Amino acid sequence: MLSKKMQEALNGQINAELYSAYLYLSMSAWCEGRNLAGCGHWMRCQAQEEVLHAMKFFTYVRNRGGKLTMQPIEGPPTEWDSQVAIFEHTLNHEQKVTGMINKLVDLALSESDHATNNFLQWFVAEQVEEESTADGILQQLKLAGGSAQGVLMIDRELAARVFVMPAQPQE
Repeated sequence: MLSKKMQEALNGQINAELYSAYLYLSMSAWCEGRNLAGCGHWMRCQAQEEVLHAMKFFTYVRNRGGKLTMQPIEGPPTEWDSQVAIFEHTLNHEQKVTGMINKLVDLALSESDHATNNFLQWFVAEQVEEESTADGILQQLKLAGGSAQGVLMIDRELAARVFVMPAQPQE
């Protein structure tokens, strides 16, 4: 059984993961509105991944006998100055999510909630990948220096991303 404090924190993380999906959909709309279909596609895949993360938390809370409480999702920004600004925002956002996951781990450890700590370790590893990927794309865009050819090349590369829904829900 989850403590009330842990249950509330996990419900908050569900909201944060759904906000992340909403943010990436907003970024996708911005990119697609500027004929950066590859970037838009990458962001749509990212949004799908964030919904999957939210559902992992949702299922975990349910499986531990917790109460699920859906909260309003804050509206994300809708405008950025450039593709570089989009990926700077992406990296900053993923760093913020990493901090949130770390606080959940700290709470689990402080409560000797070993099951939740174990569950959260997947997210700890996932955030390393999320930050690394966002930073890698950001660095490539910076190297392109606003060159139309460079941006279009990166856009084509981003279009190759494939989101594959896991066969079984990961919990």
